[in-house]
Amino acid sequence: MGDTQKTAVICGLANKRSIAWAIAQKLHAAGWRLAITYQNERLEQEAKDLIADLPGAAGFMCDVSFDDQIAKLFEQLKTQYGVLHGVVHSVAFAPAEELKGEFVNTTREGFRIAHDVSVYSLIAVVRAAAPLMTEGGGIVTLTYYGAEKVVPRYNVMGVAKAALEASVRYLAYDLGPRGIRVNAISAGPIKTLAARGISGLSDMLKSHAERAPLKRNVDPAEVGSTAAFLLSEAGSGITGETIYVDCGYNIMGF
Repeated sequence: MGDTQKTAVICGLANKRSIAWAIAQKLHAAGWRLAITYQNERLEQEAKDLIADLPGAAGFMCDVSFDDQIAKLFEQLKTQYGVLHGVVHSVAFAPAEELKGEFVNTTREGFRIAHDVSVYSLIAVVRAAAPLMTEGGGIVTLTYYGAEKVVPRYNVMGVAKAALEASVRYLAYDLGPRGIRVNAISAGPIKTLAARGISGLSDMLKSHAERAPLKRNVDPAEVGSTAAFLLSEAGSGITGETIYVDCGYNIMGF
């Protein structure tokens, strides 16, 4: 593809069940050159084994809760690729104990951590990426319906996702003049490493499959396809949106 090949950075690969991995596979199939980040040494081997399956993709360690690591990552990306055309932010975290009891018992520290890792990291990553997106491009983050409606025990993560969705709109406004689009995909519940921390995940999956118009749970590959669409020319008129990939669950009253 020569110089026409587009480059994207995907933040947040944990393992083969990660939404980040589903997105990476779809972007790779669409001809993108990929830089894929994983959080730490504990996740490094599994991440590197997966990345090796995508010829031309490169792995980078970056914990997006540290500004110095983000700065180092984007220095490396600037040196290696020069221009970026896409960013995928597939990162969220809240301490496990915050996802068990009642929301009213959210601790100050738990609230801070959830918002720092799940929301502020998007702002920090976008700020670092934007100077490399000289030809415009797309940014995609992952959210969930618990941002809008109460999902019992999703607790502070729901509040963080609401902040994430609002951040998408403000970032879209800031970066629109540069031809950079920012969107969120609201995926139905998926059994990922991050989701395992939510007590009652199996109940969520069962309820979702029963109530969604398509009568099933979403496949991670479907989220990957939507991300690839949003980052492609086909999505060039879409920014500041939350796109549901949830088998229609969100349209139902009950």
